[in-house]
Amino acid sequence: QSDCPEQQVGANTLLYNLICRRGRELRGCHFRLILPKYSQSKDSVYFRDGVRRIDFILSYIDDKDGEKKQVCHPPSYSLVSPECVCEVSAQNTPQIIYYIILKMPILSGSRNTLFFGTCRYWTRSRDANCESERYSLYKYWARFSSFYKEQPLNLIRKYYGEKIGIYFAWLGFYTEMLSYAAVVGLLCFIYGVATFDENVWSKEICNDTIGGQIVMCPLCDKKCGYWKLSTTCSSSWQSYLFDNTATVFFAIFMGIWVTLFLEFWKRRQARLEYEWDLVDFEEEQQQLQLRPEYETKCTHRRLNRVTQVYQSPADKAGRFILCWATVVLWISLIIACIIGVIAYRLAVFAAFASIMKDSPTNKLDVVGTLITPQFATSVTASCINFVIIMILNFLYEHVAIKITDMEVPKTHVEYENKLTVKMFLFQFVNYYSSCFYVAFFKGKFVGYPGDYAYMFGKWRNEECEPGGCLIELTTQLVIVMVGKQVWGNIQEALVPWLRNWWVSRSARNHPESLYSRWEQDHDLQTFSQLGLFYEYLEMVIQFGFITLFVASFPLAPLLALMNNILEVRVDAWKFTTQFRRPVAAKAHSIGAWDEILNMIAVFSVVTNAFIVSFTSDMIPRLVYKYAYHLGSESTMEGYINNSLSIFNISEIPVENRPEEGENPDWFYSSNITTCRYRDYRYPPGHEKQYTHTMQFWHILAAKLAFIIIMEHVVFVVKFFVAWLIPDVPSDVKARTKREHYLIQEYLHDYELEKLKIQLSQNGPNIEPCTCPATAATSVKLEVFSDCLS
Repeated sequence: QSDCPEQQVGANTLLYNLICRRGRELRGCHFRLILPKYSQSKDSVYFRDGVRRIDFILSYIDDKDGEKKQVCHPPSYSLVSPECVCEVSAQNTPQIIYYIILKMPILSGSRNTLFFGTCRYWTRSRDANCESERYSLYKYWARFSSFYKEQPLNLIRKYYGEKIGIYFAWLGFYTEMLSYAAVVGLLCFIYGVATFDENVWSKEICNDTIGGQIVMCPLCDKKCGYWKLSTTCSSSWQSYLFDNTATVFFAIFMGIWVTLFLEFWKRRQARLEYEWDLVDFEEEQQQLQLRPEYETKCTHRRLNRVTQVYQSPADKAGRFILCWATVVLWISLIIACIIGVIAYRLAVFAAFASIMKDSPTNKLDVVGTLITPQFATSVTASCINFVIIMILNFLYEHVAIKITDMEVPKTHVEYENKLTVKMFLFQFVNYYSSCFYVAFFKGKFVGYPGDYAYMFGKWRNEECEPGGCLIELTTQLVIVMVGKQVWGNIQEALVPWLRNWWVSRSARNHPESLYSRWEQDHDLQTFSQLGLFYEYLEMVIQFGFITLFVASFPLAPLLALMNNILEVRVDAWKFTTQFRRPVAAKAHSIGAWDEILNMIAVFSVVTNAFIVSFTSDMIPRLVYKYAYHLGSESTMEGYINNSLSIFNISEIPVENRPEEGENPDWFYSSNITTCRYRDYRYPPGHEKQYTHTMQFWHILAAKLAFIIIMEHVVFVVKFFVAWLIPDVPSDVKARTKREHYLIQEYLHDYELEKLKIQLSQNGPNIEPCTCPATAATSVKLEVFSDCLS
C-alpha cells in the first residue's frame, strides 16, 4: 500500500503507469490489492480496516488468442472470475481515468472494464452516517409500487450523472404531459360512445330495407362475388367510435399539445441546467476529446494546429458516400418488404373472400359477426408486417453501428449524432410506412368496375369499405404500437435478468465460492455508451405514433401513458439491479433528439390534416349535410345511397366477373342488373357516364380547403404559444444574471486589491506621472448594470 509506487502491484504495467502518471497530477492516486477471499465477508464493501470503502473498481482482461490470462500476482489474491481487479480512489479521478481506459483496447489490444458501485441495494447501510444511495434508489424509485411518486431526480443525477438524470427527467415530464392528452383522447372516445345512436349512416347500412337491398360490386376479380352492403354493419359502427366530430377537435388539440410539451420541456430543462450547475457547460469541451477509434483509423492525416490529426477530405467524402449508400439500400429493402406485404394483402383477400363467402364465421360466438375478409386480411397483414419490422430493425441496428464506425466520427458527441440520424431515418420508414400506406394510398387509386387499376398488372388494388379506411388504419396502428411496446418491455426487463442469472449461475452454485458484492456487481450487464440512445429511440418512435396518426385513434396517448408509467419503473429497476453503474457523464439537454421531436411535431400537423381529409369520411359527410342533403333540413339521411355510384353488371369484362359458384344464392334468385361501388361518378346511360360528378370536385375542394385552414390555424397557434412561453423561466434568468454579476464584481474587487498590494510594495520606486495642463473639462463616465434584487 503506497502512493503510486514504481513497481507493478497487481495490474497491467501500461494501464497502471498511465493511471498513476495522471494520478500524480491530481495528487490522489492510490492503488491497493483486493483482500484474499478467506479474510473478507462476501457482502463487505470495505477494506480490511473497515473504514475505507470500496467504491471504484477496474477489471482487466487479456484475451489474446481467445484466452483470458491472469495478470495479478500473487495468485492468492482475489480475482474477478478470473479477471484481475485493482482498487482506485474515486476522489477526483473517474473523468480522467475513464478517458485513459477508453484508449487501452486500442493501444494494448486488451479489453478493460470500468464500473462504480459495490453496495447491497436491498438492505440499508450499516453506517448510519453513510446512507446507501443505491438502496434509496431501489427502495423509493425502482419499484412499481412507487409509480405515483415523483422521481428523485437530484439523487439520480448524483448517483448516475447528469446525462442519465436528464433522460429520466425528460421521460417523467413526457409521461406527465401524456396524461393530459390521454384524458382528452378518452373524452373524445366517450363522445363517440355517447353519440352512438346519432350515427345515421351506420343505421342505414344495417337497415334491411336500405343496406340489405344494396348490391355491391365484387371487391376482387373471379374469386369475389356480389355482396350486400349490410354485411359491413359491424365495421361501420366500429369506425364511428374513432371517426366523428370529436376527431377534428382532437387532431387540432394534439397539434397544440405537441407545442406545449416541447416549450414547457425547454423551461423544465433550463431549470435543471441551473439547479445542476450546467448553465456554462459547453459540449465543445467534450468535442475536444477525440475518440480513440478516430485516432487509430484515421490513416490519411495532415497537421492540424488544434487536434494534431486531420482526416483528409477525399477519405471523408468516400466514407460518407459509402455509408449513406448503405442507408439508402436498407430503406429500399424496407420499401420492397412493404410492397410485398401489399401484394400479400391483394392476393390473400381473394382467398379469404372465397372461403368466407358463405359466412361460416357467423357461427362463432361474440366475434363471429366481426370477422370479415377485410378484417382477416388487415389483421394478418399487420402481424406479418410487425414481424418484418422487428427482423429488419434487429439487422439494421448492427449495420448502422458498423457504417457509423466506418465513417470514423471525431468525437463521441458526433458519433451519437450521426448514429441517431441513421437509426431514426431507418426506423421512421420501418415503423410508419405501413401506416402511411393505409392512410394515404389504400383505396385512392382503385378505378371503377370495368376499368380497375392493377398492381404489377396482376393484382387489383384494394378498396376501402363503405365506412372508410380509418378503422383499418386504427387496427394497423394498435398492432404495431402495442406490439412494439410489449416486445420492448420484454427486451428491457426479461433479457437482462436472464443473462445475469446465467452468468452468475456457477458462482451461486459453488458451495466453496465466496461471491462478494463487487463480484456480483461485476457479473451484471454492462451499460454501453449507446444504452441511453436506445432508450431515447424507443420513446421517440412512440412519440411519432401518438402524434402522426393520432387522428385515427384518440386512445393512443392513453396506451402510451400506461406503457410509460411502467417504462419509468422498469428502466429504474434495470439501472439499479441489472446493470453495472455506468460512468457519470455531463449533459445539459437531450441533444439531437430535441430537433427530431420538433420535426415530428411539425410533420404531425400535416399528417393529421390529411388523415381527417382523405382517410376519414368527415369531409364527404359535411359536404352532403350542408349542400346535397334531401329535404329542407340538414340531415344525414340518404347519405349512403348518395355516396355510392351505379354500374351496369353487363358491362363488366368477362375476365373480371365472378367464377361459377362464387356468387351467393340470393343473387341468382333475383333479377339484379346493376351493382354499386364507392365513388362519385355518373350512372350508366348518362351522357358523361362513369366520369366524376360535380359533387366529387366539391368534396375534393373542401378537403384541400380543410387541410389549408387546419394547418394554418394550428401553425399560427403553435407559433403564438411558442412566442408566448419563454424558453427560460424569468426567475432562473434573473438568478443566472445575478450570479454572473456577482462573479464579475468579485473578480473586479480581487484584481483591484491585487493592484493595491503591488502599488504598496513598489510605491517608493514609482516615478510620479506629470501630465500637461489642459483646458478641457473632465469627462464623467458612468457604468449602468441591470437592476437586480
